[in-house]
Amino acid sequence: MNSSRPVTIKDIARRFRCSPSTVSRALNDHPAINEDTRKNIQEYAREVGYQRNEVSLSLLNKKTASLGVVVPTISNYYETAVIEGLHQALQPMGYTLNICVTNENYALEKEYLSKLLSNRTEGIFLSVSQETYDSGYYEHLESVIQRKTPLIFIDREYEDFETSRATVDDYHGAFAAVEHLINIGYKNIAHLKGPNGLTVSEQRFKGYVDCLKKYGMAVQDEFIINTNFKVESAIVPTKRLLEMATPPDAIFGVNDQVAIGAMRVVKDKGLRIPQDVGLVGFDNSPISAYTFPSLTTVSRPGRKIGMEASRLFLNQVNGAEDFKHESIVLPSELIIRESSLRI
Repeated sequence: MNSSRPVTIKDIARRFRCSPSTVSRALNDHPAINEDTRKNIQEYAREVGYQRNEVSLSLLNKKTASLGVVVPTISNYYETAVIEGLHQALQPMGYTLNICVTNENYALEKEYLSKLLSNRTEGIFLSVSQETYDSGYYEHLESVIQRKTPLIFIDREYEDFETSRATVDDYHGAFAAVEHLINIGYKNIAHLKGPNGLTVSEQRFKGYVDCLKKYGMAVQDEFIINTNFKVESAIVPTKRLLEMATPPDAIFGVNDQVAIGAMRVVKDKGLRIPQDVGLVGFDNSPISAYTFPSLTTVSRPGRKIGMEASRLFLNQVNGAEDFKHESIVLPSELIIRESSLRI
């Protein structure tokens, strides 16, 4: 037998001078095959390292038990927590997760969805990339819908698609963060805003604006500067803010990474946190509790989002003809720490 290739059922059949179907039944403990024959074939299969061709089996069964998870990054705690929630709910049911990272790239997102569909993936969990929002091209999402493959939006969504989604209440989380700063006594609150167009960025921005308006505070355009979600993107914008004739006395970052970047600049300027500048982030990443000072932030239940998205997927694949898509919005929670608490 050629050891350079995997052992097949046909190889085993030649060894025992029987049909491949007999070997298949023996390997699957079919009662029609004599018990001694079954044991001999199974023992030989183990000795020669036979492995089932799961792809072929999935084609026969019309099931792949394969799911796609397409996210912009896995470098942030939130995304990994969502994936952990998906895995916790779906792995015990026999599903395998294929993790695809787009790095905010539209072309890569489109390529991943095409490959997942070609491989007969049974469901796709998607957090839409920044470039997809910017480009306005959504044909790749439409192709998933047309194939009747369950598409579940996680975290970032595109509102015009009729599909299920599991997201977090970013608006009220941002509102609570800014309200906290106002109640502490901060008067000039800046916002390091996420990329334009992204649902999470816009909802947090809206929460910031609406809270200022509620308390009769001016929304100052010069206090709103775009960043992305990476720590280094906050450096130049924070320097601009602090070099203004009337600089802000508090900064609300679109996420913890941006707030931590701002924290570095504030310290480099010789300013005190929170006495001179208060800081609030978003996400409650593990590092936020261990910065100095510890970072006030908004917690998002990533693991629970993953589990809720799993439930939405299972509801769809097990649903009746009258199945209706669901939209789940989980609450966020303000976590108050040292970076905003003036003494």
